[in-house]
Amino acid sequence: MVAISISKIFIFGSLDLIIKHVNKMKNYALSIVLAMAVSLCLANNITVSNVALSATPNTVLNYTTVNFDVAWDNSWRTNVGPNNWDGAWIFIKYRLKNSIVWNHATLNWADGTGTGDGHTVPAGSVIWSIDDTGTGGAKGVFIYASAVMAQASVNYTGVELRWNYGVDGLADDDRVEVAVLAIEMVNVPQASFYVGDGNPTIIGQFRIQGSNTPFQITSENALTLGGGGVSDLHNNNATGMTTPDDFNNATPQTLPAAFPKGFNAFYLMKYEISQEQYVEFLNKLTRGQQAQRFVSTTVGNFMHSGAGQTAPVNRNGVKLMSDPGVLDIRIYGNDLNDNDIAGEAGDGQNIACNWMSSVDLLAYLDWAALRPMTELELEKACRGTNTAVAGEYAWGSTVIAGATGLTNSGANNEVASNAGANVVYNNAGGVTGPMRVGNFAQAATTQLQAGAGYYGIMELSGNVWEDVALVGSVAGRSFTGLHGNGVLNANGQADVNFWPGINGNSTPGNANGVYGGVTGCTGYAGISFTAGTWNSAAWITTSDRTYRGTGWNGITGRDNRNGGRGARMAP
Repeated sequence: MVAISISKIFIFGSLDLIIKHVNKMKNYALSIVLAMAVSLCLANNITVSNVALSATPNTVLNYTTVNFDVAWDNSWRTNVGPNNWDGAWIFIKYRLKNSIVWNHATLNWADGTGTGDGHTVPAGSVIWSIDDTGTGGAKGVFIYASAVMAQASVNYTGVELRWNYGVDGLADDDRVEVAVLAIEMVNVPQASFYVGDGNPTIIGQFRIQGSNTPFQITSENALTLGGGGVSDLHNNNATGMTTPDDFNNATPQTLPAAFPKGFNAFYLMKYEISQEQYVEFLNKLTRGQQAQRFVSTTVGNFMHSGAGQTAPVNRNGVKLMSDPGVLDIRIYGNDLNDNDIAGEAGDGQNIACNWMSSVDLLAYLDWAALRPMTELELEKACRGTNTAVAGEYAWGSTVIAGATGLTNSGANNEVASNAGANVVYNNAGGVTGPMRVGNFAQAATTQLQAGAGYYGIMELSGNVWEDVALVGSVAGRSFTGLHGNGVLNANGQADVNFWPGINGNSTPGNANGVYGGVTGCTGYAGISFTAGTWNSAAWITTSDRTYRGTGWNGITGRDNRNGGRGARMAP
């Protein structure tokens, strides 16, 4: 076998530059593996840098290590209050030299002990993952602080992750490019919590039968929905729901044990998917997949519900920048100021990505090896273990102050121009779309001032809609919480068993099943939107279920109010 070696590491700021330099290196021997990566800023200043492959791979067991540094702001670990931490979800994409297809790397499973898994853990950190393959393979890892620490910036240098390239079908003499990607996420610990807030005017909210008392989730066991039992999960007779739940006092249903209820620990993205994250996603797809996940194939067009949009709308600056032709992928960028120069300081990289459909969201989550959250997990992320407050927003209070204008519009320090704002909602004249993710969290802000959920997760009320798996339909209840596999089908669709809309299912009364190998998540059965948006004051309270129910097809197309985030089971 020919040993893998490293010739030189290039760190570039755009995929255009990467492609140009790849083309210059065609004459290198096949024993050389070229490792390249962008220094990523994928949500409020998380960065990956100094990416390299090991110069001494194991060519007997067919693995090497991917080495890099990762840093981000506003990290913490606490043993009081929410008793949780934030971290980074790290995953790796690779492609063969002269190929346009990016693949998902299989990492070695990490048990959190820092020994025996082939990873190198920087001082002060923990690396942990789930055995996604059942044979010791992981789609990514979490890295987070190993001990209690006050909120601060972190910089973990010298991370080394074992990549089992043989499992991925690569030979020792293959030449590849690698990209290390990072997403900030927050640990939501195992705990009982309440759903519903006791306010009888909140539409469709959960409760105990015959009262407005919130219902407590105490395990991941199967639940009876509706029926006559006082220990079963009910709603307030679905009054005002656009498509009522299929359970009520007379018609019970069963929520299976496999449906994630939020009792067990899970991770949730700290921020909604940013426009920079969506660009990174687009730039790692094939041409056919790109055509499905972006509305237009015309250079100069922006993300929108229809083709031909030549200017940003509702603060979305995701743009098709160039098209090198059929032998390579299209190049997307952030260009909110529309001057044909992507990635400038005011180009809106950290604004929440809107103009997404549920199908777009599910594709992103599958590609990133995450999964949709459920509507029960959403309520836990907002309320935590606190007693419910009638009519509360994600920050546990009925006090709300919307942003009415912008300071540093489009920049990575964008904030509301009016003091005391803690949410983007109600179609304020000076804010014509979503804002920078995490913008309300400043130094020493309280949960209320930051507009944060109990565990420190941002914008769970307002900004863009959150898409959730539903309990009120057969299709929703068939969701089992499987994670994305890191790859999409040829048409750019999520292809995970039992996910909402798999095999094109758009009938809420039909269960989502095993992927049939042709049509992925193109339907909408089992998923819907909630938690409010930038242009409305409606449906923004934590327990409002107006559009949950059996499923609402209001986002079958791309919508300027829709975005979302992903979840993952905690190791």
